[in-house]
Amino acid sequence: MLMAEPRVEVRRSARRRRMVSAYREGDTVVVLLPARMTRSEEEHWVAEMLSRLQRSETRRRSPARASDAALLARCRELAARYFDNDAEPASIRWVPPMRTRWASCTPADRTIRVSDRLRDVPGWVLDYVLVHELAHLSVPGHGKDFWELVHRYPRSERAIGYLEGISAAAGWGLTED
Repeated sequence: MLMAEPRVEVRRSARRRRMVSAYREGDTVVVLLPARMTRSEEEHWVAEMLSRLQRSETRRRSPARASDAALLARCRELAARYFDNDAEPASIRWVPPMRTRWASCTPADRTIRVSDRLRDVPGWVLDYVLVHELAHLSVPGHGKDFWELVHRYPRSERAIGYLEGISAAAGWGLTED
């Protein structure tokens, strides 16, 4: 699949001596360069930073975002790692964006639904949401036993903060359960 080149904005700084960096600002990639760089050095570093940014973003994304089958495969891996294979859903699927939740679980029929809003979050955040929903297969509510299961995932607190941040920034008001 061929993707269009992103819009690039180069910002030069006299205070910047050696360091070159890049980040996304909306649909633009901003590349920060020292003011003293030549045009050919600029071309080299813009191409290099675009490549690095793409590799970084690709590494962060979960392969589970590709399909419902990939999501189920990831759930199986997480269930084996954190629940001794005791938390396998009957089905799991991506669903259109939910209004008030990132995902939901129905323990009675062992089904899990995951909001499409999570397709582009880092893999470790999606893993947290999956672990959260898998824990509901053993403990339906949000009591102490439930949170003990969820906190088996080492990045749970960090992922909760990430989700709260993107929800607040977008004004969605989504909750983690």
